[in-house]
Formats: sequence, C-alpha cells, structure tokens
Amino acid sequence: MERDDIIEYSLDGHHSEEAGVKIRKKIWFVTALLTVITAVEVALGMMIKQDSAAWPFVKWGFIIMTIVKAGYIVLVFMHLGEERKSLKYFILVPYFIFMLYMIFILLWEGTAYGEALQIYGS
Repeated sequence: MERDDIIEYSLDGHHSEEAGVKIRKKIWFVTALLTVITAVEVALGMMIKQDSAAWPFVKWGFIIMTIVKAGYIVLVFMHLGEERKSLKYFILVPYFIFMLYMIFILLWEGTAYGEALQIYGS
C-alpha cells in the first residue's frame, strides 16, 4: 500500500543544474566567509592578552565583526539580500541602531561600575 501523505521534495526541484551550481557556490561562499571571520575572532582572542595596549581595539574589532556577521546572516539566511534596498534598510537600520544603543549602555554601565569599585572598594 503506497502512502499519499509523504511528499518527496527532492523530486520537486524546479531549477536547472546551472541554477543548482549557483546555489551551491553561494552556500560554500557563505560558509567560507563566516568561518574566516570566526577564525579571525578566535585567533585574535587567543593571541592578544587582555592586559595589552591593543586589547580595546581587539574588543571593538570583535563587536564590529560580530555585527557584520549578524547582518550578513540576516541578508543570506533570511533571504533579505534579494529584497529591495528600501526594505533592507527598513529592517537592518533599526537593528544596527539598537546594537549601538546596547553597546552604549554596556560601556556606560561598565564605566559606572568601575568608578563605584574605585570609590567604594572591591
């Protein structure tokens, strides 16, 4: 008895082999790009000590690379990259503003906490 409730999606592909090659090439590019950015973040975290003079720049580099990765993931995996430019801005600009606000709050509260530790001791 053959079941009629099972759908075989692999037989339902409506694209040519050239389109499949293009899709697979894009998947490999996204994988490679995100892997390289992550490897750079990990390498920087392993090589630069937190007490060195370069550490504040490394922290800002982490923040920037993480925001770039998140934006790229939204563009690719949520198919936002195929939309009109105005829709991209409508979705991404509030996200970036929110992230900048969160960074501001982190820095502001971190500074206040550090000052409180200096005044009142640890």
